Amino acid sequence: MTDGFATRAIHAGQDADPTTGSVIVPIHATSTYAQDGVGGMRSGYEYSRTGNPTRTALEECLAALEGGRHARAFASGMAATDAVLRATLRPGDHLIIPDDAYGGTFRLIDKVLSGWGVEYTPVPVSDVDAARAAIRANTKLIWIETPTNPLLNIGDIAALAQLAHDTGTKLVVDNTFASPYLQQPLELGAAVVVHSTTKYLGGHSDVVGGAVVTSDDELAQQVAFLQNSAGAVPGPFDAWLTLRGLKTLAVRMDRHSANAERVVAALQNHPKVAKVLYPGLEEHPGHDVAVKQMRSFGGMVSFIHADGEQAALDVCARTRLFTLAESLGGVESLIEHPGRMTHASTAGSMLQVPSDLVRLSVGIEDAGDLVEDLLSALG
Repeated sequence: MTDGFATRAIHAGQDADPTTGSVIVPIHATSTYAQDGVGGMRSGYEYSRTGNPTRTALEECLAALEGGRHARAFASGMAATDAVLRATLRPGDHLIIPDDAYGGTFRLIDKVLSGWGVEYTPVPVSDVDAARAAIRANTKLIWIETPTNPLLNIGDIAALAQLAHDTGTKLVVDNTFASPYLQQPLELGAAVVVHSTTKYLGGHSDVVGGAVVTSDDELAQQVAFLQNSAGAVPGPFDAWLTLRGLKTLAVRMDRHSANAERVVAALQNHPKVAKVLYPGLEEHPGHDVAVKQMRSFGGMVSFIHADGEQAALDVCARTRLFTLAESLGGVESLIEHPGRMTHASTAGSMLQVPSDLVRLSVGIEDAGDLVEDLLSALG
């Protein structure tokens, strides 16, 4: 019998401590471990860059939630992204990325990997035919976000996974916006899932982290090697905070999604809003695919201000409950201007985001208060 998602979030990798009976996984604040003779490691631990019991508990829980055999935790989402890219790409290789990818991912690929001879092609994440046309003999990865950040476009995970299978490539899905509660990319055929655990998985804006989850044994070994040799690992307190956040992921995601739907309904017919971007809307071009692969549509909402960039900036400055800040996925609501903030690195490229775009991370406050705050800021 397989436990349900919320049960796994609370119990997977989190047995009571055998020494004290502690229900909560202890924070193993240690850098090294006593050995019973040379090479006589207790429970396999020798040095906390290589492994730490608190981190192990987090990794076991992450694997269980994504339905993968292996998970590795990292010090940030970008560290996790970097590990996957370096595990799978060599000079002369090629990958496909969304044409509206997260700015940090684009920066890493465009400014770092390209200097090492890695090539990339941006394509619309919703266009499987465009991805197929972009495949080359040296293509190794199809890298997608779905929903994308910040335009909330939807990629068909199953269709892209089939394309990857047919062409001998690997599909990597950044599942940060959806979380494993709303979407299960590995079940749909993806080879790898990447997370910024800073966001919904941690859920409280108090820890930075990342994760890689896969059922590919060889790739898992490569990622584990990089995790240890490059050393971008989370400390035990970071791992503990993320594990604490995971326990309430299911109930938080239900509330994030419900609140986002209330916000979307309020924005849709507002005269200052030219367009609302949210996959839960029937008119969204990716709605049918989102219905097929997501439990609900998440807490991220973007909109185009009808009066242009300065008006969009003004809205970001006027809210009371929506805090002007980067990041997303915490219990508190956030607002930002992607073009000037999280996606500034895409300026001047084909991935540049609209200057009149506002992105919302809808929190779990009372929905009526959030709606009132936005309407007041819009004027």
